[in-house]
Amino acid sequence: MYNLIVARISKKNFEAVNSKDYDAILMQCDPEIHHRFGGQHALGGERHSREVLSRWFQRLGRLAPELKLTVKDIWVKGWPNDTTVIIRWTATDQDNPDGSPYRNHGVHIIRMKWFKVVDIDANEDSEAVARSMDIKKNAGWEEAGLPPLTS
Repeated sequence: MYNLIVARISKKNFEAVNSKDYDAILMQCDPEIHHRFGGQHALGGERHSREVLSRWFQRLGRLAPELKLTVKDIWVKGWPNDTTVIIRWTATDQDNPDGSPYRNHGVHIIRMKWFKVVDIDANEDSEAVARSMDIKKNAGWEEAGLPPLTS
């Protein structure tokens, strides 16, 4: 039963990203959450606080305005004091400014303790994200060329 509840919460969090309801996600995060998103681009890097993760989500919303994550599978292991959630997903966004489509896929590995998210390890095709950031930067999207938000 516990695993089913955690799986439902996890899927709702991905739906919250789609609707840009980032506060709903952040409320479930530990103040010292660790968040890693691969790549050397505006969305890459590591964060170690809910405040910086909030700024990262806002940047995500601006740089991927029509991002749609589709959850394919969710696996939950552990107990309330130490839970691991693995989520396999696909992603689409509006076409890049040069007309090329944006498509991605990946796996999030999430750790929770007592229903608080303490670690998010996002494993995606970081080259697809980097290409999209380069295309957007070259099309005048200044924020796409900024360094990662880290803490």
